[in-house]
Amino acid sequence: MVSNSTTCPNCGHKFDASEALQKHLEIELKKQKDVLEKANLQVLEDANKKFEAAKKEFEDVEKRKLWAVAQTKAEEKLQGQIKALNDENTAKQARIVAAESKEVALMQKEKQLIEQQELFNINMQKEVLKKTQEIEEQAKKKKDEEFDLVKKEYEKKLEDQMNLVKEMQRKAEQGSMQLQGEIQELALETLLSQAFIYDHIEEVKKGIRGADAIQTVVNSLGAACGKIIFESKRTQSFSNDWIEKLKEDQRAVGAEIAVIVTQTMPAKMDKFGEKDGVWICNFSEAKGLVYVLRQILIQSYQSSSSQENKAEKMSVLYNYLIGNQFKHQIEAIVEGFSSLKEELDKEKRAMQRIWKEREIQIEKVISNTVDMYGSIKGIAGNAIAPIKYLELGDGED
Repeated sequence: MVSNSTTCPNCGHKFDASEALQKHLEIELKKQKDVLEKANLQVLEDANKKFEAAKKEFEDVEKRKLWAVAQTKAEEKLQGQIKALNDENTAKQARIVAAESKEVALMQKEKQLIEQQELFNINMQKEVLKKTQEIEEQAKKKKDEEFDLVKKEYEKKLEDQMNLVKEMQRKAEQGSMQLQGEIQELALETLLSQAFIYDHIEEVKKGIRGADAIQTVVNSLGAACGKIIFESKRTQSFSNDWIEKLKEDQRAVGAEIAVIVTQTMPAKMDKFGEKDGVWICNFSEAKGLVYVLRQILIQSYQSSSSQENKAEKMSVLYNYLIGNQFKHQIEAIVEGFSSLKEELDKEKRAMQRIWKEREIQIEKVISNTVDMYGSIKGIAGNAIAPIKYLELGDGED
């Protein structure tokens, strides 16, 4: 039901407009009735006064006749006045009823408009709710599709990690000192190729006497500035014979600088340095050391190409190479690379821990699966179809 309550602008009181209008009409009708009754009483009163006056005037029969005629006229006049008042009252009542009917019609139209507005609002809310549900369903569908893609991507990464773990386990089981040395040689060649893309990195094939790699340093103009010869060692102890052998290889290929990259440093050397004319460092220090040695060869080539004060420049270069300043600069560079290497080693250890945990979990799953299969096989016998990977192959005991 629609409420027709209205608020008074003066006092703020809320009231029903229809009820107030009805009370107002009742008050108006009562006022009209009171006025009519007062008017009728006044007319009667006046007529009585006139009658009394006429009665006193006419004491005789003639006077009474005249009084009767006058009384008749007065009554007729009074009836006419009363009729006129009644007609006027009826007309007023008819106007009031018509006004009330119009008011009721207006109220009904207002009620219909309010109901139509409410119906429109309800339909709009339903339409908005429907659109919202469609949008939510589309968003949910899109999110589900994105989740499926992420899930598939994660499963693919997990599968790749498992394959990588298996590959690493296989390589670890097949590993040997020779293989480890070859891995470091390959890693050194890759490091030099990626770090110094303009230089020529020459790999010395296995079975050929000589060093493991030769780096021809090339400057920005494409000119060869010199050679650095490398020997890679990955053993538990350092041998001084390596130095003499590498120096012979250095003279054979005409290299300016010789470098030994070793897992185990010589005695009394806890980090890179020069010993008997050969630079010695571990793998994490190699990139920084080669960077500095390479710059020395480029500067030396530029100095020699000018042919001005050659002997003096060579002396200055030699003094610079054996001086503390050069050593401190290389230490600063290599320390930076060593920090990066430590962070990389931490990440490798963390990944190895994760891979080991996953390997143990996989082994648990496989072991439990084998136990469950064996239990069921023992109970059901040949009724259980054989599983290829859990059965002995042909010819196996």
